[in-house]
Amino acid sequence: MRSLTTAALGMQAQQLSVEVISNNIANSSTTGFKRQRAEFADLLYQDQRRVGTQTSNTGTIVPAGIQIGVGVKSVSVYRINEQGNLIQTTNPLDVAIKGRGYLQVTMPDGTTAYTRDGSLKLDDTGQITTADGFPIVPGLTVPATATDLSISPTGDVEATIPGQVNPTLVGTIQLANFINPAGLDAIGDNLLTETQASGAPTTGNPGDVGFGQLQQNFLESSNVNMVSEMTDLITAQRNYEMNSKVVQASDDMMSTVVSMKT
Repeated sequence: MRSLTTAALGMQAQQLSVEVISNNIANSSTTGFKRQRAEFADLLYQDQRRVGTQTSNTGTIVPAGIQIGVGVKSVSVYRINEQGNLIQTTNPLDVAIKGRGYLQVTMPDGTTAYTRDGSLKLDDTGQITTADGFPIVPGLTVPATATDLSISPTGDVEATIPGQVNPTLVGTIQLANFINPAGLDAIGDNLLTETQASGAPTTGNPGDVGFGQLQQNFLESSNVNMVSEMTDLITAQRNYEMNSKVVQASDDMMSTVVSMKT
């Protein structure tokens, strides 16, 4: 009975939807997290009577054929890169990106990863790093004698040195942009890596055309909307239950056939 496998595929699809929603909810407090959405497509159809075929030698055709669908398939889990809310902090090394762009991070193997998590830190040498100690690109080192640090909207990092009238320019934080940010590969720890689908990165200073600006003493929160996620969760749960009812109904129909007496 075709409806059994069709409904089973429907249950698998809704299970994936629930898993994606649960990951969104779990990361509702993760800095810079972008929510995801499961997307589906119908499978090939089986033609029992093909539409448009001729029904007589006078040229009459079938106006509406008989096509039976065989279920649903998962096609993608799409990352939605809309701006999250900015949350004020008291840490001068916290920076939020207002608009497009990613901070660049040098990984231990020498490759570059990308992140929207601006909760930066200083290591034992004064270098600005991520929370895991990975230095940002370009490498910036704050003097050990600095008493204050400021990060401008355009990425200039300036340190206040005792005995100096003017702040010292440490360097400029650069951002990277992608033509298809949804194509980036998430590797965990708030990091993303380039793929063929994302395209090659374009780098520039914050505030340049096509790049967002930095906001010191702020962090970008997750863009997960809890009300929307709970609504989607209930919808996925009900769809899962309806597909399970189809399985149950198909089983009852098969039981009826099996129990028939000759």
